[in-house]
Amino acid sequence: MDISGFISAAGGTGWVILFFVLALSIIVAIHEYGHYIVGRWCGIHAEVFSLGFGPVLYSRVDKHGTKWQLAALPFGGYVKFMGDADAASGKDGETISTLSEAELKRTMHGADLWRRSATVAAGPIFNFALSILVFAGIFLFSGTATDDALIGKLKPNPGNEEAFQEGDLVTAVNALPVDDIAQFYEIARALPPMEEVAYQVERDGAIVKFDSVFPMPPVLDQLQPQSAAIDAGLAVGDVITSVDGEPVWALSQVQEAVQAGAGAAVQLGVWRDGETLEVTLTPRQRDLPVDGGFETRWLIGFSGGAFFDPPRVTLGAWHALKGGVAQTWFVGTSSLSGLWHMITGAISSCNIQGPIGIAQTSGDMASQGAQSFIWFIAVLSTAVGLLNLFPIPVLDGGHLVFHAYEKVAGRPPSDKALNVMMTGGLVLLLSLMAFALTNDLFCP
Repeated sequence: MDISGFISAAGGTGWVILFFVLALSIIVAIHEYGHYIVGRWCGIHAEVFSLGFGPVLYSRVDKHGTKWQLAALPFGGYVKFMGDADAASGKDGETISTLSEAELKRTMHGADLWRRSATVAAGPIFNFALSILVFAGIFLFSGTATDDALIGKLKPNPGNEEAFQEGDLVTAVNALPVDDIAQFYEIARALPPMEEVAYQVERDGAIVKFDSVFPMPPVLDQLQPQSAAIDAGLAVGDVITSVDGEPVWALSQVQEAVQAGAGAAVQLGVWRDGETLEVTLTPRQRDLPVDGGFETRWLIGFSGGAFFDPPRVTLGAWHALKGGVAQTWFVGTSSLSGLWHMITGAISSCNIQGPIGIAQTSGDMASQGAQSFIWFIAVLSTAVGLLNLFPIPVLDGGHLVFHAYEKVAGRPPSDKALNVMMTGGLVLLLSLMAFALTNDLFCP
């Protein structure tokens, strides 16, 4: 049974929480391991590596004298270095005062500035590295579509089962010549919706002509997390055949009908495995990144494409890695753009999710299969790395700001100033978490 079947069979909130904890634990473990291993390379001793907070469930001490532990509350983690008073790397003045000069060099408060900065920066960097490797691995595993307009796997759709065959090369659509897959998509997007379209394909060296389904039909390829489609029970592979009783053949017809309704409930006729279902749902307003900005649209919450999947070819390791870097960069820049647009009021602050929203998203992605869930882990890892670089005391970015001040001023901020700023940073961070949780509870 795949993950989606497992969730369906097991059901309930418990499994959503399980996948959320699994995703968060992986990301936190990588983040904290970055701090730990770079700190060790820099000669800074880690006393405790903890996954989770609260009562310790399991622990062991390794040959380097670091205590590795698993705690009862699996919603974070930390590395406590020698000389730290707490998980936020506050200074333990009493312990520091008893250390020799050599021992002081092994703390986060006495080591060279570059060693401390490298150790702090390693957490977010490891998060970005995880994202890059996961994205690259998915690209490497799934490959890339061929440039030719070759028919690979046909998607579920009443009407195209007998017309097309795997391996057909599409050479014309409605008498318009098709040279490659890019041109096929260009023609498909420009065509007005119609029930059937004329195709010409090359099959076993012969030219075959016939009429079949619209090239971009309303087939559900992927469901968006926390969407009306998921809540209504729609599934990948469903085909929308009507909207409010009017027949539809093109993906664009569904999109236009939903936008025209401006949030009004819509009744969908859905074809699934030879049966027709009636589903009523209410579209939700979402802010989508478009050309460096954002556009607010009413959405059911699914994506679609052509009526077939082109055959895929193996992607080289270097190209997969470049794709992983590009995807991580896209997630990061889109997140920053979204935050800026929320600050300026251009889009709703409801786009900020708290733990409940992230948990729901993790469950929704897991319900669509292992690859979707792993992709979500990579996206979340980028977000966690980015968040930790914000210049807020108690976060890694705040510590790096302190280090920059020390470099310029020639001395670190006073202990009193640090305590005040750390307290202020903690209050700000808790306030942001409370705001995000409020969004989870009250935003549509």
